Amino acid sequence: MTYSYSSLFLLFALGFLWPQGNLPQARAQEDTTTAAQEFIRKYETTVVPLEISVNRAWWNANTSGSDADFAAKEALDKQMNELLSSKEDYALLKTIQAGKIADPQVARQIDILVLTYLNRQGDLALLNRMSAKANEIEKKFNAFRATVGEKSLADSQIRDLLLKSTDSAERQQVWEACKLVGAQVEGDLRELVQMRNELAHKLDFKNYHAMQLAINEQDPAAVLALFDELDQLTRQPFADAKAQIDTALAKLYGVEVSQLEPWHYQDPFFQEPPAVYEVDVNAPFAKADILKICKEFYTGIGLPIDDVIERSDLYEKPKKSPHAFCTDIDRTGDVRVLANIVLNEYWMSTMLHELGHSVYTSKFIPMELPYLLRINSHILTTEGIAMMFERFATDPDWLKAYGVNVDDPASYRAASHRMRRDKLLIFSRWCQVMLRFEMAMYDDPDQDLNKLWWDLVEKYQGMKRPAGRSAPDFASKIHIVTAPCYYHNYIMGELFACQVHAAIARDLQLPGKAATAIYTQEPRVGKFMQEKILDPGAFLPWNDLTKHATGETLNAKAFAAEFGE
Repeated sequence: MTYSYSSLFLLFALGFLWPQGNLPQARAQEDTTTAAQEFIRKYETTVVPLEISVNRAWWNANTSGSDADFAAKEALDKQMNELLSSKEDYALLKTIQAGKIADPQVARQIDILVLTYLNRQGDLALLNRMSAKANEIEKKFNAFRATVGEKSLADSQIRDLLLKSTDSAERQQVWEACKLVGAQVEGDLRELVQMRNELAHKLDFKNYHAMQLAINEQDPAAVLALFDELDQLTRQPFADAKAQIDTALAKLYGVEVSQLEPWHYQDPFFQEPPAVYEVDVNAPFAKADILKICKEFYTGIGLPIDDVIERSDLYEKPKKSPHAFCTDIDRTGDVRVLANIVLNEYWMSTMLHELGHSVYTSKFIPMELPYLLRINSHILTTEGIAMMFERFATDPDWLKAYGVNVDDPASYRAASHRMRRDKLLIFSRWCQVMLRFEMAMYDDPDQDLNKLWWDLVEKYQGMKRPAGRSAPDFASKIHIVTAPCYYHNYIMGELFACQVHAAIARDLQLPGKAATAIYTQEPRVGKFMQEKILDPGAFLPWNDLTKHATGETLNAKAFAAEFGE
């Protein structure tokens, strides 16, 4: 069973998850409402302004890549560490939380603050070393460009070559070149993992991974149980889908299926389906206006995002982060997206995804909510909403509504449906690798991590390790550095996405099956989103929000229906 915030906090208070032991019984009877309100006011006047500055510095560093901007970000990180590592404030919060708080909104904010401060407890010098090390690694990722021959390649060029080249030798060269960032950061990453574990051990957690799951209201055993269920649910359908993919790839590259190597799967980590669907999913976007499509879509469902686009940084430039993300700078509407748009299906879906994140921010979460609640319920719920909107990027009927025509819509539709099914399966298996790798890495960081990585890749993705390869390929995945112990939330978000989409299709009585339902000029979607997802902000814990929006707690039924049809 996955714990809700309320049950998790009760366990903390009783000493089952938190090492301080039982609190005095009399304290639970004290009215701590006033103390709670005073603490929140103090937080809003001292911590919130610094948090906004940190967000701006983080944005500047990732858009410019400059040493000065990264130095400014690191300095502000240290200030935040100093504020939130206060043992006195944390002890006061625990006392307040153990009392009786009459106002549910105030109680919820205190619960959030307890976990916020817990995340920064420990030795301040150690916290600052962790921030500096993570900052150093992030800079290396942002500055890295794969070099093939004498040519330096941007991330989009790597993707293009892995998509289009039919020369196995060239594919291997490009794939190996993009993995070299792992060798550049491996040593630093190992140090960072040791530091993170040291912090967790001092707070009486088994390791940093266990600590992060507790902070994110997730029980490790419950998460593993869900992933075991997903493994069983997807194992055979994935094997069947991969067999089809392998046959198509072997034919495309002129090799036997047994000769397929990781570089034949097009995506550097095989976390997305290769282009083997008898239609060119990128062709419709060669002359498309991706931003115009996004604007029209979100306006049509009653959630306009034009102002977000105006504030965003959307195209490639040197030293800028090659990835994509959305950030809410101040929780008063300053929402921005960083992207590196290229006219293809990947960036069409990515922009729908990131702008989906932008919807689930202070852009539409009511300003009447206090600062601490003016945010998404959980990282998995915001990922889920982004994934739910991303799904339309390859639907020919949806594309037609925005002036993007495809050749042979029937074939494109069939290929799109198969690709959607394969995408769910492939991503589910990839997330198995990430969760289990990070869990094992933090449990024993001194083990052979290269072997661990490829053992998991072979088991869950069915992709063999290259003969004789001994390289820190695990370290080439930026999320292990910048979003540690986070990746499992992507597939849990996909479960949430399928469940919410099915609820929309049901409640709005959209035609056809939920798995293939689309919405274009449909403001009722925005109304559903506003009432069911956005209005609560962070007041409802994630599983309570899931039930509020869909009628059920998080489960895999809607997810299974999407690839089972």
